[in-house]
Amino acid sequence: MKFFVDTADVAEIRDLAATGMVDGVTTNPSLIAKSGRKFLDVLAEICSVVDGPVSAEVTATDFDGMMAEAARLLEVASNVAIKVPLTWDGLKTCKALSSKGTQVNVTLCFSPAQALLAAKAGAAFISPFVGRLDDISEDGMALIEDIRRIYDNYPGFTTEILVASIRHPLHVVQSAKIGADVATLPPAVLRQLALHPLTDKGLAAFLADWQKTGQSITAAT
Repeated sequence: MKFFVDTADVAEIRDLAATGMVDGVTTNPSLIAKSGRKFLDVLAEICSVVDGPVSAEVTATDFDGMMAEAARLLEVASNVAIKVPLTWDGLKTCKALSSKGTQVNVTLCFSPAQALLAAKAGAAFISPFVGRLDDISEDGMALIEDIRRIYDNYPGFTTEILVASIRHPLHVVQSAKIGADVATLPPAVLRQLALHPLTDKGLAAFLADWQKTGQSITAAT
């Protein structure tokens, strides 16, 4: 499974990328607004830190506007992926861009039917929002299972399932079990994946035993 970081905080991206765990980045207008910086400046910096796809979302809602914004975003860096909403104009934009070889991330997916449309439009990624479904007492993971089953029925589909709106590590583990291709994580959730109380307890015991020896690995012998 690939991990994308869902943030526009360049310092966080840079720190996490140093671990080798970051395969890409997803952004949206809300995340950019939190940065307090100009959108294109933030996008360019992120693209320079990460080799993988960096999803940059259009703000227009009509086909012509989306295409114009996509053209500008694609000038920023070669690893920009255009993010469009799952609307008819968004699907039309997806088809037009993907036909030219541009990676498109179709976002705000909440049903298997929508995911099927995105795959037929040539999306590189479909972004189902599991957390938001859970918030209204629906089963976000059931949606991932349905999309995986549908896509596996048709080998011609190349769209990757990019699980979005992830709230906790269990969402990541469940998505991996189902066979989702990508999880896009807030930095805090990505860091949580490495945590376990027994790891902390074991390390503390090892260090305590080592301290009793009075030795140092790096000290001169």
